[in-house]
Amino acid sequence: MNIDIKIDQCEDYKKIEILIKCPKLDDRLLRLIEKIKENKIVITGKKDGRTYSLIAEDLYYIESVDNKSFLYDKKEIYESDLKLYEFERLVEGTNFIRISKNLIANTTYIESVRALFNGRFEATLMNKEKVIVNRHYVKSFKEKFLT
Repeated sequence: MNIDIKIDQCEDYKKIEILIKCPKLDDRLLRLIEKIKENKIVITGKKDGRTYSLIAEDLYYIESVDNKSFLYDKKEIYESDLKLYEFERLVEGTNFIRISKNLIANTTYIESVRALFNGRFEATLMNKEKVIVNRHYVKSFKEKFLT
């Protein structure tokens, strides 16, 4: 079976989408799908003396407090030795965006946004936590989330 690859590139796209059209899902295609899935960003987090492999896209936000980084998913909080700028590089080109000096948020989990005074925004996440978008980061936040 021949495989045709077509690429539709446009700066307006917000994420990468892979659509597979096939007459039959065979072993070769299943291996290819597994290879694609392996490209997920995995981040190591620690909690209660144990180390966990976390899929970046499952994280709601990453926060730095007192030179320590914390990873927040729907229910749990993990600690990491990486600095916030290192996380920013890891998740570059994904749905994550820096919204303050000490926080990177995953726009996938933002439920709503409201404007505050002084040019800041308050974002409510799907787990009902609220995070502040500082005015220095509002322009890039609007471009990524509100468009």
